Amino acid sequence: MDRTISQTVGLRKPQRGLGFWNSIAPVLGLFFLAPLTAEYLIGYSSETFTEMLVGLLLLAPTYGGAAIIIRESARRTGRGWPTIILLSLAFGIFMAGLIDHSLFDPSFQITELWHDMPNPTYIPALGISYLDALYFVLGHVIWSISAPIAIIETFVPRSRTVPWLGNLGLAIISLLYILASSILCWGIAIDDQFFPSALQMAGTAIVVMALIALAFSVRLEERSIVARRLPKAWVVGTAAFMLLSLPNIIETACEMLGIPSMFMIDWPGFIINILTVGLLAALTWRWSQSRDWSASHTLSLAGGALLTRVWIAFLLVPFDEAMFYDELVQRTVFLLGVVMLLLLAAWKIRAEKKRYEAWV
Repeated sequence: MDRTISQTVGLRKPQRGLGFWNSIAPVLGLFFLAPLTAEYLIGYSSETFTEMLVGLLLLAPTYGGAAIIIRESARRTGRGWPTIILLSLAFGIFMAGLIDHSLFDPSFQITELWHDMPNPTYIPALGISYLDALYFVLGHVIWSISAPIAIIETFVPRSRTVPWLGNLGLAIISLLYILASSILCWGIAIDDQFFPSALQMAGTAIVVMALIALAFSVRLEERSIVARRLPKAWVVGTAAFMLLSLPNIIETACEMLGIPSMFMIDWPGFIINILTVGLLAALTWRWSQSRDWSASHTLSLAGGALLTRVWIAFLLVPFDEAMFYDELVQRTVFLLGVVMLLLLAAWKIRAEKKRYEAWV
């Protein structure tokens, strides 16, 4: 199905009677995929599979609930990915600033936690580290919200650009999100004995509200689609994988060559991260304006992001022999799971394309 057809469907009123597989099933899929891509794929935690399943009781309503709310808000108003991205950015700042407080909490400072040294990108006047803020917020934009939405929508081409839930369903998801995020916020505040200042909270709230207002004031997806050369889908996915992986590749290469890599947690590392993400964003924006942009390109973009998350997790496998094999098995299971998910999504796109060609 090409880009033109997708846009036309996206501007229609919500369809009714889509059935279980085109409405409830994708909601459940997004509800559980978002926390997996947000928290578990990267491998920061040493939890067992059983502990992860228990953790989903809290993380699924938090991340999955947010992803569903963001997607439904965009699709109900006839908007597309520019709105989803801006809302994801608002969620990332809201989550890091007002829920888990990772923007301001010293216990979340990555360089202090991993390298036992003062954070070089820490700005005392704001109480945040620019590099940490970039990691936290960007992680939410890409892996907590955007990538899982893109992948799950692939499985339901009939309802890819229309709402999946009615008012009651959306209200239930919203209540679950509020309850779970409140529990998470309270639990983290008690454990870390930290709460942002009133000024920090007010500043965060203002930025979040501004981003939400901007998200619903732009309709960039209605721009005319141009006749522009577009790389094949696998090239788009490879570009996403390489650019998102580049900072880790540089750091790993330095470690292997015996070259000091501390610059990657200083301002040079911040600049490198900004440039790689900015280049990917610019390329994606340019490519997506082509009339040949398809669901395959969207899937490849999301797939490149997920595969980046998975391979980086292998860098975090502990050297402790007692934990090494358990963690290695866990990372391998997630890698195979992601590959299988992407293959199934690609098969779905191909099957839908053949069905459409037969119909026309």
